[in-house]
Amino acid sequence: MLFAHDTEMSLTAAVVLANSAEEPDTLTTVAELDTFFADFRYAGRHDRTTAELEEVRALRPRLRTLLTSERDDAVELVNTLLAEARALPQLARHDGWDWHLHAIDPDSPLHERIAVETAMAMVDVIRSDEMSRLGLCAADDCEGIVLDLSRNRSRKFCSTTCGNRTAVAAYRARQA
Repeated sequence: MLFAHDTEMSLTAAVVLANSAEEPDTLTTVAELDTFFADFRYAGRHDRTTAELEEVRALRPRLRTLLTSERDDAVELVNTLLAEARALPQLARHDGWDWHLHAIDPDSPLHERIAVETAMAMVDVIRSDEMSRLGLCAADDCEGIVLDLSRNRSRKFCSTTCGNRTAVAAYRARQA
């Protein structure tokens, strides 16, 4: 494991959320937000409203900017996110997870908790100088973000779909 479990989960969730804005948009309904919430085991308040969905959707460009920025630029973005939420890191243990960090009240709005948890995860990435773990998809027709948590840093595509599409295109080009 490269990072603590909560860091990896927060980074993965942030990448999935940022990539959900790519075509086709995969976060358009409250039900899709419910699935995201459950998949990434967020704790705390979840209103299940259209307003909450729109707040989370509005966070996506900010996350994309953070996840694709250079290390020194990411520091300013992380500090801004943490300051806006008046983050106060505290250890928490819940829902079968051992001790990990939370820095915002569980009753805070979901979009704020996502922003703070992402910022806290990026603190670990920045401090360990692992920004190269984040990049853009190698597929020519994709702008998805890639989170590479592999040991050998071999992940190039944001999804299996992009990897397969690129492999098929290369195969067809060789056959032509």
